[in-house]
Amino acid sequence: MQTGILKPGQSAAIQDALAAKFGVVANDVDYQLIGPSWGAEITKKALYGLFGFLIVVVLYLALAFEPKMAIAAIVAVIHDVFITVGIYALVGFEVTPATVIGFLTILGYSLYDTVVVFDKVRENTRTIAGGSRMTYSQAANFAVNQTLVRSFNTSLIALLPVGSILFVGAGLLGAGTLKDLSLALFIGLATGTYSSIFIATPILAALREREPAMKALAKRVGQRSSKESVEVSAGNSDGTPAAPRGPRNQPKRKKSRR
Repeated sequence: MQTGILKPGQSAAIQDALAAKFGVVANDVDYQLIGPSWGAEITKKALYGLFGFLIVVVLYLALAFEPKMAIAAIVAVIHDVFITVGIYALVGFEVTPATVIGFLTILGYSLYDTVVVFDKVRENTRTIAGGSRMTYSQAANFAVNQTLVRSFNTSLIALLPVGSILFVGAGLLGAGTLKDLSLALFIGLATGTYSSIFIATPILAALREREPAMKALAKRVGQRSSKESVEVSAGNSDGTPAAPRGPRNQPKRKKSRR
């Protein structure tokens, strides 16, 4: 039950009325004053939890993967937080401890989705500097394509129950205590899927492409592509077809008898 600012005698009268209505002792009816000091305390605890989470994420990704992946993942996580907080503020829902829990939960989900994509990127680029036919950006894009269907399916499965809580539980059934948590989770799950594919991976590719080894690789790949294009153009200019890339000695097909 939520009310406006009450006078000292009014809170006791409401406690007695609620106790009489529901058949409990008046001392069992608790109340809490929510004011600027309470909001400041919740904000401070939320910031402490956020910064602690980000520090752990940076250390884990820097040790398990590489520092540039940690930077890209942090940018994606911060993006998710800003988008979720912005939409939450536009809707006008009250910020409660459940909201803070929802924010911290979506950070973990966003990181999980990003780590899955980065693991595939690392697998595809493990020996890329040796003699690959793709640049780092092309290999990262290929990794995103490999995990794209999985990311969307996982997010859809996660969004269905959260959406049911938000729209059915809080909207139709009137379970107001669930709307704070469910809205934060719903927005965060959607933005986490988007950021892991369209923000974290492009930032990682942009950071890695600045390295001298990746610049040399991009130059070699570009020269090889130009050389192959020139050879194909030269083969077609004199009227002769381009050389086949498949096996030369292929078995002859038997003619079917009618």
